[in-house]
Amino acid sequence: MTLPKISVPTYELTLPSTNKKIKYRPFLVREEKILIMAMETENMKEITNAVVQIISDCIITKDVKVESLATFDIEYLFLNVRAKSVGETVDISVICPDDMETTVDITIDIDRIKVQKTKGHKNIIKIDDDLSMKLKYPSLEQFVENNFETDGGSANNLSESLSMISSSVEMIYDKETSWQASEYTKEELDEFIEQLNTKQFKEIETFFTTMPKLSHKVMIKNPKTGVESEVVIEGLAGFFA
Repeated sequence: MTLPKISVPTYELTLPSTNKKIKYRPFLVREEKILIMAMETENMKEITNAVVQIISDCIITKDVKVESLATFDIEYLFLNVRAKSVGETVDISVICPDDMETTVDITIDIDRIKVQKTKGHKNIIKIDDDLSMKLKYPSLEQFVENNFETDGGSANNLSESLSMISSSVEMIYDKETSWQASEYTKEELDEFIEQLNTKQFKEIETFFTTMPKLSHKVMIKNPKTGVESEVVIEGLAGFFA
């Protein structure tokens, strides 16, 4: 006689970037094991493959490609899938901003954590009177680097910023011609980005600093000073710190 199958509940959420509703199930023990084993290798490719496999297995809706989802879509999905697996709340420690040393433990209802959108955010960047650039949101690789980085490297240096921008270019165009980024190599795109002046580069950086992000505001009180402060927690890593 074979052992019985355990029924797994299904849930539904709306992807922030497209407002498309998808169905998913929680992580199972085998998927948690896959992620833990991948992280132990400290190999970003292994971790990326594990994340793709786990999220893909948990998404029930067909024709959803994890690799093409925006970073904030993946963060929101990962947060909710994990929440349904281990509990509807998350416990984190927050540093009090008034002295930058005292920590306060808080519990957040995961259903209240949403992807926040900045007013005026746009993905079309005007380079000059003729040229414009259409950008797409960073996807899986940036998600993995932001949340499962193991080498302690910083994502703020110029070369990594250039790399992220070139990988996020969807199209460059003027009134008569368009150049699809998919038809050019990374080296060619990097070379194009390096031609930008400081003002143009800042305009593109604004796209990344204002793009939708997983964010939640909490009020905390420093037990030592009695000072109350508002703290903004951002990104998936912030909720599992």
